[in-house]
Amino acid sequence: MLLVTQEIQQRGEALVAAARAGDEKTARRYTDYFVLNHLVDEGIPYWEQAVAAGDAFSHYTLARYRKIRGDRPAAADLYRAVADRHPGSAYGLGILLKEIGDPEAAEWFRRGWENGRDLSCKIELGKLLAAEGQLDEAPKFLMSNVDIGDIAVFRWVQLFESIREEFDKVAAALDAAEADRDADAAAAALRPLFDLEKYFRDYPGLTAEAESYYLRAGELSVPARVDYAVFLDETGGDADWAKACELLTRAHEEGHHGAAFVLGLGHEQRGALTEAEHWYVLSAGLGHPAAQYNLGLLCKRQRRYDEAERWFRQLAEDDEDAVTQLERLAVLRESGSTAPGKDLRRLPGLRERAEAGDVGAGYAYGKILHDWGGASERHVVRWIEPAAEAGDPEAAYELAELYRAMRYKPAVRDDWYRRAAEAGHPGACNEMGWLSEHHRDYQEAERWYVRAAEDGSSLNAMLAGKLMAQRGAYAEAEPYLRQVWEDDRDAVYRTEAAGYYGLVLHRLGRLTEAREPLRAAAARWREDVRSRYSPDDFAVMARMADPAKELEEVEAALAGSA
Repeated sequence: MLLVTQEIQQRGEALVAAARAGDEKTARRYTDYFVLNHLVDEGIPYWEQAVAAGDAFSHYTLARYRKIRGDRPAAADLYRAVADRHPGSAYGLGILLKEIGDPEAAEWFRRGWENGRDLSCKIELGKLLAAEGQLDEAPKFLMSNVDIGDIAVFRWVQLFESIREEFDKVAAALDAAEADRDADAAAAALRPLFDLEKYFRDYPGLTAEAESYYLRAGELSVPARVDYAVFLDETGGDADWAKACELLTRAHEEGHHGAAFVLGLGHEQRGALTEAEHWYVLSAGLGHPAAQYNLGLLCKRQRRYDEAERWFRQLAEDDEDAVTQLERLAVLRESGSTAPGKDLRRLPGLRERAEAGDVGAGYAYGKILHDWGGASERHVVRWIEPAAEAGDPEAAYELAELYRAMRYKPAVRDDWYRRAAEAGHPGACNEMGWLSEHHRDYQEAERWYVRAAEDGSSLNAMLAGKLMAQRGAYAEAEPYLRQVWEDDRDAVYRTEAAGYYGLVLHRLGRLTEAREPLRAAAARWREDVRSRYSPDDFAVMARMADPAKELEEVEAALAGSA
């Protein structure tokens, strides 16, 4: 340990000396020593001194870890200090700003590309062009001044060109449908847009062109107007929902059987259950199976069991899910009670209290709506957020989970996970551990997993013990790994825990005890452990235990001492 400490000190002092001498190449080499050996804690004091000496790469490296560890303002300051002369820092600053929706991001991507030919900056500029709706300009820009090694741009060029091709197909099909006044062809022309919807959130400028096609098709086709309403609901805000309701109501009046169902679903997703039931009843009366099923669920959740049974029985012969719901209804009738967190009858009272400023009631209202009322994530954020802002760790964690499910605003998601974790929420601590591990900050990950394991979770105990074992802290790792080995024999991660537990016992000299877990791990390591990790992730593979090798060494040592 003394030799390791001396080496760290020598490398750190050499890094600082190189920074002070303006020797960027040597300073980077010593920075890589700390990064590649995952010695972030040890490297930080030396990077701070190198930053004071003006070394650009130390600014960049320290900024990365400040961001990973949650100090985004400090990261931004570090990036900004050298971004004009260090393209990687221009890119890092641009990403930080982009994540919070700051338009200044484009300026730093531009500087990183023009001043340093940073390809990542160029790609981000191309993506921003597409996000503004400049679908033809984005690939042209990305293909300008391309070198042989710039292969990364082609993925984005292909994406934007493929979107353009799909838009052009829609336009051509609509031209033909309009020429023939063919309503069915107009509705069919929109189908390629359904597959493009996954891009509209990242590239909102594309929605304007898509909307123009929906409008054209809607002039000929009632089903196309229903599709247009769904598009508005998915991509727009409250004003767009009002417009969607108008389109759907008109389509229903014109005889479209599915329009009432879509209206019911939209209201249910917003927590407007009375309105949802109204439209579901109309749709169910027209024989719409999904409306009948959703009505059954709505009645079941409201403990209106006779009505729920009636709706499910209308579907039972042809619908396995309806049969399952009938079985669950029978169980509910037997139990005769509903947990408070599942009782939709509480909603009116909770909403009244929430609107009067009770953030706890708002959280309970949003949670019931989302978990049992059919409301979608984006429509319950406003009910959960006040409790999270007030410091409730459960609400903060729930809010992070909502953003995760929406696949939207990852910086906001991670901020709420961190706030919940810092308040001691075990699930949030696990998420922060995973995030740190993803960024190869194993020391920070270990600290989060240790905190997460305080609730007795064997998974978090395994994750904490594994990282301790990988850094050689065998005595610290032993109780965490023993917990999983002894107490959680059915866990899917028990093989991994056994491998590291055996390794730890081996390194602690407890050879006889090491034999059993190592045998168990070696027998199933490939199926249970290696198959869960990418073989191309060399950093993970290099750190992974080899229980077969450990077992061989244990058996040889035991045989030699016999």
